[in-house]
Amino acid sequence: MEISHEEIQSHLNIPVLNLISRVADEKKMPCYLIGGYVRDYFLRRPSKDIDIVAVGPGIGLAEAVARELGKKTHLTVFKNFGTAQIKYKDFEIEFVGARKESYSHDSRKPVVEDGTLEDDQKRRDFTINAMAFCLNGDHYGELLDPFNGMQDLESLIIRTPLDPDITFSDDPLRMMRAVRFASQLGFDIHPDTFDALGRNKERLRIVSRERVTDELNKIILSPKPSIGLIILEKTGLLELILPELTALKGAETKDGVGHKDNFYHTLVVLDNVARRTNDLWLRWSALLHDIAKPVTKRWDAKLGWTFYNHSIVGERMIPKIFGRMKLPQNEKMKYIQKMVSLHMRPMQLVEEEVTDSAVRRLLFDAGDDIDDLMTLCEADITSKNPVKVKRFMNNFQIVRKKLLEIEEKDRVRNFQPPIDGKEIMEIFALPPGREVGLLKSAIKDAILDGIIPNEYDAAHTFLLEKANELNLKPRSDS
Repeated sequence: MEISHEEIQSHLNIPVLNLISRVADEKKMPCYLIGGYVRDYFLRRPSKDIDIVAVGPGIGLAEAVARELGKKTHLTVFKNFGTAQIKYKDFEIEFVGARKESYSHDSRKPVVEDGTLEDDQKRRDFTINAMAFCLNGDHYGELLDPFNGMQDLESLIIRTPLDPDITFSDDPLRMMRAVRFASQLGFDIHPDTFDALGRNKERLRIVSRERVTDELNKIILSPKPSIGLIILEKTGLLELILPELTALKGAETKDGVGHKDNFYHTLVVLDNVARRTNDLWLRWSALLHDIAKPVTKRWDAKLGWTFYNHSIVGERMIPKIFGRMKLPQNEKMKYIQKMVSLHMRPMQLVEEEVTDSAVRRLLFDAGDDIDDLMTLCEADITSKNPVKVKRFMNNFQIVRKKLLEIEEKDRVRNFQPPIDGKEIMEIFALPPGREVGLLKSAIKDAILDGIIPNEYDAAHTFLLEKANELNLKPRSDS
């Protein structure tokens, strides 16, 4: 990765960095661009997050830069952390004074002292994040790389600058970051660093669930999420984070009949979905779609291995998982519950005759999420038999076509029956109760089953016939 000093200077020749350089020189303050922006420059990845280390008061440098940038600048100072942030145009610029850190065993909050640039580089998580460009005067754009981060970039390696046991014990969140960078960048974790993940896994317990989940979400959003999840499993970290997922591991054989390893099947499904969409919650749906298989697994001498109702049991497991992981227990969770509970339905349509009634019911239950559900179901086809895969995919295309035809004809996606419960009570002078629910459900089912069209007059006639069966008479004035 041969890049000349002149190329680096040219890349750094942007107004905001030139301004920071000038202000730092006026203050006679050594100043460096460090971390992700430097790493991403060599990886040819665009970045708008800029980390600045000053050998001196970083907040003072930020305040001086903000004054120079003028009214379009938003400055936030975090005095307790000795940092400041400037938001300018589409840049986020973080300023900190160079420091060295020491940690107590029961906290990831360090005791901070002023330090040199080298002290600051030593406290960085990985060698590829410890590289710095000088922003001062004649040395503008000079690379300072004391831990051979460039070599690790070229070798596609994640490695800690210092002893990985100390790095991870001091700040256990760095273990999640190691896995996240490996997954995002497609890098390998150096063997010494990898082994330290397993040795220090219990230290993850002192990290807040929110921080762990934030890193896990970034792993799930990486180009090939299985890379990170396999590392988490092999190091024992996944058992601490999401034990329901590790419970999927293993394939059991009885009387010569086996079932697939549902952990690795799940990862294939997740990767398949990841190739189609960056939607975090659809990816979570893929991760959790078979989550109840371990608790529903049964051996039947006639049928072999069964996982009856794993989609329904899985739907019920999700609120507990989301609560523990501090994930949003709102419409996002309900969306995932819907995906998990319905993920077998299109497959059942494929295996059976695709009737209009079954398609209407699927459209009604899935609503606006029908396309996402079909994406998940197609991703769930992981057979190694190409003939079988082709047959299922062709059948899914038939289902998709049928969905479009039925929706265009019957308008059942998100539909509400033409007659609601309030009108039923008025027609028959009924209080809220069982009879109202029965009549309302009968109308809905009749429409979904194609017995009547989704129209008011047809629904009203059907309602009167159904009410007569229950010996209910309409009011004389209705």
